[in-house]
Amino acid sequence: MDKIQYLSQFNLLDSLSMEDLIEMDQLTSITIIPKNMFIQTPETFSQGLYFIKKGKVRLYKLNAKGKQFTSDILNEGNVFGEMDFISFGTRDNYIETIEDSHICLMNKERFEDFLIQRPRFMMTLLKVLSDRIIGISQLTQNLALGNLHDKVLYALLKLSDQFGLTSTTNFYRIDFPLSHQEIANLVGATREAVTGALHELVKKNVIKMGFKTIYISQEKLWERNMTNEL
Repeated sequence: MDKIQYLSQFNLLDSLSMEDLIEMDQLTSITIIPKNMFIQTPETFSQGLYFIKKGKVRLYKLNAKGKQFTSDILNEGNVFGEMDFISFGTRDNYIETIEDSHICLMNKERFEDFLIQRPRFMMTLLKVLSDRIIGISQLTQNLALGNLHDKVLYALLKLSDQFGLTSTTNFYRIDFPLSHQEIANLVGATREAVTGALHELVKKNVIKMGFKTIYISQEKLWERNMTNEL
């Protein structure tokens, strides 16, 4: 599959014609980055807008003691980076691949001209940015106000939205492998504390666990969806 066909799979680019995709292809350089490699650190940041063509990346920060806090996990079709007039808030993040990933970098100057000539695509890009800001705001509020059980459940529900669910009897499996440490990085807690919170959620029949596998009860997902609709 060539690069233009890959680009056409991005949800963000659905508003573009094939002619536009061909032009964007000329603005794009693609790099294949192996698993567990840095795309960026706060020290190596440079301006640019990146599309994830294939794979998954993790965005995280370190506190003064070196503890990791995962701010987001992005998969195919997501965008990150910063330019003069648009920012996804990634300047101070470590950005690391969590599986082999194909990353597209847009030429900054030419991409700005491309956006100006395509207001519909610019509006789609702004919608993605708005959704990211809302998600970060909700995450910040949850981490500030919720107890550990609430934080863990919120993180799992967020991941279920991002990576999808597979139906089982009365439960849905999150289609993303998760260790206890990875969940701990998402909620800013220790692995031991998260393990305890997960076991409590199992006792309450909210989740089930397998090896790097989390299942969420259909009832809990239904409650969340009803709340979001109100």
